[in-house]
Amino acid sequence: MTASNRILRYSLAERVMHWVAAIAYMYVMATGLAFYSPHLYWIATILGGPATSRFWHPLVALLFVGTVFWMLGVWRSDMRITAADRRWNAAIDRYIRNDDEDLPPIDRFNIGQKYFFWAMLWAGIVLLISGMVLWFPEWIPWGWRAVRYASILLHVAAALVTVGAFIIHVYMGTAVVRGGFTSIIRGEVSPAWARMHHRLWYERVSGK
Repeated sequence: MTASNRILRYSLAERVMHWVAAIAYMYVMATGLAFYSPHLYWIATILGGPATSRFWHPLVALLFVGTVFWMLGVWRSDMRITAADRRWNAAIDRYIRNDDEDLPPIDRFNIGQKYFFWAMLWAGIVLLISGMVLWFPEWIPWGWRAVRYASILLHVAAALVTVGAFIIHVYMGTAVVRGGFTSIIRGEVSPAWARMHHRLWYERVSGK
């Protein structure tokens, strides 16, 4: 509990970590979409031009993946799927109807947040490996051109997975769960919010 009788949900380091990953991802997503379709190439122009976007895309992508691994180190125990998560998931229709008070108690993160994290982590690994092939194609002998083609397909597929997951994550954190977005900015939530959305975590940190 903080001096203002609010609960600290995210430390300053966690908030910095989250926003570094978010901003890096949004840049990589925007430049990646510009390269993906001629209809979206105007995005590269807005972001400094094609050459600038091509230069920074892989470098910022490394920052994004590195930050996700930072998250893994910080949140590894919080992101494990538990029995409480499975009970919550079985009642997810109540969550969709905004009947949060009828949901089984959940810990610091719900199963949707955990799925989002693991999707971004594993897709990020695929993007990293396939992206290295596309970044340095001279490393791959032409006799292994199937690796180059597979890397293109895997890179696009993994990127689309992250785009879909990101859209859902932003929607849920802003439009569905009110207070979720401000918590990752200010770091604090009210006891009532914590008890409603993450009761097991609330009971642990408040001692109630």
